[in-house]
Amino acid sequence: MRKSILLAACGAGLILGGCSLAPEYLRPATPVPSQWPAGPAYREPAADAPFAGDLRWGEFFADESLRQIIGMALENNRDLRLAALNVERARGMYGIQRGELYPAFTAQGTAGRSRDSEDLLQPGQSRTSGNYSVDLGFAAWELDFFGRIRNLSEQALQEYLATDEARRSAQIALVAEVARVYLTLAADRENLLLARSTLESQQSAYDLVKKRYDIGVATELDLKRAQTPVDSARVELARFTQLTALDRNALDLLAGAPVRDEWLPPDLGGVAPPREIAAGLSSEVLLRRPDIIAAEHRLRGAYASIGAARASLFPRISLTAVAGTASDQLSRLFESGTGTWAFTPQFVLPIFDTRLWAALRVSKTEREIVLTQYEKAIQTAFREVADALAVQGTIDDQVAAQQSLVSASADTYRLAMLRYDRGIDNYMSVLDAQRALFAAQQGLVSLHLAKVASQVRLYAVLGGGADAGNAMSDRTNTASRP
Repeated sequence: MRKSILLAACGAGLILGGCSLAPEYLRPATPVPSQWPAGPAYREPAADAPFAGDLRWGEFFADESLRQIIGMALENNRDLRLAALNVERARGMYGIQRGELYPAFTAQGTAGRSRDSEDLLQPGQSRTSGNYSVDLGFAAWELDFFGRIRNLSEQALQEYLATDEARRSAQIALVAEVARVYLTLAADRENLLLARSTLESQQSAYDLVKKRYDIGVATELDLKRAQTPVDSARVELARFTQLTALDRNALDLLAGAPVRDEWLPPDLGGVAPPREIAAGLSSEVLLRRPDIIAAEHRLRGAYASIGAARASLFPRISLTAVAGTASDQLSRLFESGTGTWAFTPQFVLPIFDTRLWAALRVSKTEREIVLTQYEKAIQTAFREVADALAVQGTIDDQVAAQQSLVSASADTYRLAMLRYDRGIDNYMSVLDAQRALFAAQQGLVSLHLAKVASQVRLYAVLGGGADAGNAMSDRTNTASRP
């Protein structure tokens, strides 16, 4: 009978715990246009271009060495490892909070034996006696009539899901950063080769002017002018030597271990370009970005926090139950004549507790804060995608124009050298032509880097580069809930 009462009390607490005072959650409207920007700066992607969020990073990046380094970084990078550990911690916190919904049963037993003096014994009584006792029950189990604990559990769940999305955001950022540093290293190595070849050509030109000066054909001013581009090329050579070393150090840090030399790119032209991707027809695809999903989970958690604060204003009932038994034989511990049950209900009624009302106001304000953060995250994401699309739409024209500029500068330099050799012009025109050519060549390398980097940037800001399971928010509907 008493066991039936205990089970009935537990069942009633679980059933009545389904009540919740949290406000109904409705996804806010996105505070951005539904369509991507249009105009001269934007172009239509290829008809067969896949959406970025549907491509794994191994499918997007075509360069095999880059894929090897990205895989190495995902395995060894400490920042990503910390993000994964934060997920495990959030999962544990959710488990702790969810456990508050159920009674925590405890058991305690004692045993002892004693010997009595023979003078105190009755005839036939044993001198040695034993005493055993067992207590079983639970202490201070709150019957969650108004959903306070349930909403706290929901808040912990949403925080766990948000933390997992933060891990996916960290993975996207890591993949994009490894690719950016790899491409930057390739561009700096190409500039290093350019600076070395420029130094060699300028040294040859200086040697020619020196010979002309030695025989009295060239002036000392021509000789000094010829020395200027040689020194400039030496400066650039030292600068790009330094930059390639810094790029290598950054790549090793991201990878979590030294990168093998055979995986390093010789120049930017030797890197296989990534696949072309599309941004989708609507800006609604932004809702698939992990950082925005995380912001929405935190918004859901803020709604649950309001429900917990509202429930705190209502009475709270806790129940303590203990079943005690005592016997001199273990086989009789749970016989009906040796056990006792004790139920102790506790009733707490918050009356005129201004702190609870203040906590409710705070939870509502926090919801508005999280809502604003959610909307700002969407607006920021829209701007990032729009910027990347603008670069994509104009970079090809810039590269073509810069390539034409390099060709014209090379012709100007060649003609200036011919005029100087024939004595028509002084060396100043050669110097100017050489400076223009070197600057144009460096600009072309920078634009090639910007083109490839913009593809990586667009892929990242559209939510590509994460692991499987992009619809993480769907776990909200399938996660185990009380």
